[in-house]
Amino acid sequence: MNAIKSFFFSILGRGLVCALLVLSACSVKKFIPEDEHLYTGAKINEELETSVRDWKSVKGELEGLLRPKPNGKFLGMYVGLWAHYKGSKERPGFINRFLKRKLGEEPVYLSDVNISQTELLLNNRLENNGFFYNQVDSDVVTRDWWASIRYEVQVRQPYTLRSYEYDHDSTQLDRAIQELLDETGIKVGDRFQLSKLQAERDRLDRALKQRGFYNFNADFLLFEADTNHYDNKGFDLYLRTKQSAPQEGLIPYEIGEIKVFPNFTLDQSDSPSDTTVLRGISFIQDEPISFKPHLLEQYILLNRGERYSATKSRLTSNRISGIGNYRYVNIRYSERDSVSSEGTGFLDANILLSPQNKRSLRAEIQGVSKSNNFAGPAFLLSYRNRNIFQGGEILNVTGKVAYETQIASGEREGLSSFELGLKGELIFPRVVFPIDIKERFAYSVPKTRVSLGTEFQDRRGLYRLNSVSASYGYFWNANRFVYHEINPININFVGLSNTTPEFEEILESNPFLRFSFQQQFIAGISYGFSYSQLMDSFRTHSIFFGANLDFAGFGLDGVNRLVGSENPNRFLGFEYAQYNKGDVDFRYYWRVSQESKLAVRMFGGIGIPYGNSVSLPFVKQFFSGGPNSVRAFRIRSLGPGSYRPQDLGIGGFFDQAGDIRLEANLEYRFPIASFFKGALFADAGNVWLMNENEALPGGKFSSEWFRELGVGVGAGLRIDVDFFVLRFDFATPIRRPYVPEGERWAREFRLNDSRWRRENLIFNFAIGYPF
Repeated sequence: MNAIKSFFFSILGRGLVCALLVLSACSVKKFIPEDEHLYTGAKINEELETSVRDWKSVKGELEGLLRPKPNGKFLGMYVGLWAHYKGSKERPGFINRFLKRKLGEEPVYLSDVNISQTELLLNNRLENNGFFYNQVDSDVVTRDWWASIRYEVQVRQPYTLRSYEYDHDSTQLDRAIQELLDETGIKVGDRFQLSKLQAERDRLDRALKQRGFYNFNADFLLFEADTNHYDNKGFDLYLRTKQSAPQEGLIPYEIGEIKVFPNFTLDQSDSPSDTTVLRGISFIQDEPISFKPHLLEQYILLNRGERYSATKSRLTSNRISGIGNYRYVNIRYSERDSVSSEGTGFLDANILLSPQNKRSLRAEIQGVSKSNNFAGPAFLLSYRNRNIFQGGEILNVTGKVAYETQIASGEREGLSSFELGLKGELIFPRVVFPIDIKERFAYSVPKTRVSLGTEFQDRRGLYRLNSVSASYGYFWNANRFVYHEINPININFVGLSNTTPEFEEILESNPFLRFSFQQQFIAGISYGFSYSQLMDSFRTHSIFFGANLDFAGFGLDGVNRLVGSENPNRFLGFEYAQYNKGDVDFRYYWRVSQESKLAVRMFGGIGIPYGNSVSLPFVKQFFSGGPNSVRAFRIRSLGPGSYRPQDLGIGGFFDQAGDIRLEANLEYRFPIASFFKGALFADAGNVWLMNENEALPGGKFSSEWFRELGVGVGAGLRIDVDFFVLRFDFATPIRRPYVPEGERWAREFRLNDSRWRRENLIFNFAIGYPF
């Protein structure tokens, strides 16, 4: 591996030199036609008549109107434009054609810019923001082969709001709108903004649809501004409904009949043989029934006689879709001709459900990359049965065969494993509990998951592990941001066998490690929580917060005492682990530009062993280093504390783990070209032990923990296509916690020294972003 890495760095270094020589020749001047100038962009210079509180956002809107965008640069060079020109020659050759296809950009010339149209757009956008009677001029700056534009904008004092009221009558719609104005975001003193008026119309439209106005449309509302009463640029705002609005759009509707078709097809017969009525809802399906009506009824939030609500309709659709059995969920409303004496219309609802294929068999060949630097192929065969008991239940059975070997492991090369696994899980789309529980969640219905699995792992040359796991728990989305998962029953049985003399020697040197493998039985409760805004790509600032709790063995000693067990340290003949463990993961993302992002992550975890345990079981311990951790240190080569194993071979892989983990990461991500992305990053962290371990001196957590942080910096290349990300990260330690105090910070960086690179440059390969 070291030879391969040295060869790789040698080729990389020569490649970079060649690339710089090529890019130095990337002058595009000679390709630009004589009668053209390359357009390099535009700038807006503004002169404000009065100070404007949020002028920065207004100017951002104006700058967004500057079209077209100039050609992009990389390291000050027009790489994409150069690739286009080279690939457009009469005989470009294969490489130039490839570069043009992947990196090329069409040239943007000054003649492509419609200056007068841009001036009109800038003035129009200013008027939309309350600035009227402005002056917009432009000046073209030309040089030898390029040109830019400077727009000079004189901005007048904006018009501000003095009053806002609804010109109303006494209809049901008028009364509803008048009540909703109490919650308006339009305030006296606000600057005139067309976008705010549009947002207000949309707000009223959404709110009225929650109050039964099924046919209402935002276009039925009209704003009128009156400036006649003021000399200092004030205006009164009036809201009215258009006289041309249709009558059916101005009345509220109630829900009439509700019919559900659980097995709907386009060729379904007009008169199915079986109809069941529950809570005023008719469930219509042919025999044999595809979904039990009393179970499906729980997902429907619509009620006969209630006002129509767009939210209830949407949530009903979401809840039914969340069952996982239906390809399409369609709620169709039909209006009745009759209207009540109060002026209320009626809607009949038909809920049409088109099921997915009930059974499926799927085979997968995967390339697996794990956080512990193990990678290799895996073959999975999965069977799925949807709606197995006619209540939306899903049965999944998966078999797995995998081989993994540790890559980029330095002195610890040779670690590999062979795995066989079989897992079955049954998911109920509702709460299954001995006592009947009526869920109160409108957004989605909690699901119950029961799982049972077994796995065989052969860690070549060391040991074999046989494990059996079982769990029973619930998971649900409280809303589109929040996810919960709780497992009241979580059992793992791990059996260690076929240990080699080499591994026995490792265990003999570290009694804590031997103890962590001997505790074969882990039983307890786990809970997970996450809050994520990452699905919203429009956000400039996004956060993710996750937390996990794991309590093991806390009730087993009580059961032992209750049954009068002679050995309180064993349950059903097995020694069981006792610990409390928790971790938090906070991430912050700042979208600096459309394709650039600053990502920050902070992680903290602690496991407290007690009773039977002096340390966490091996499979529950924390470790640091590797592609998703502190990347300047190899996997499990950092910690605990200031500990440094004398043997950096396989033994250190098992020794360097702990009960406490603290970590922080900072990464700036930016585009390079096409699907190639770059990153600059800094990582810091370590792991520690809760209890003193003589075999691992310096490993216990103390008040001086911050002096034992490992710190690294680096750069990365990412190949980011639609469905996966290949990540190549290069990092170097700048602070090593295991060397003597005063020598921990790095003082020199000799990139031209092959020995220094071999000892200090760490290569990480992974699939996906680190966080």
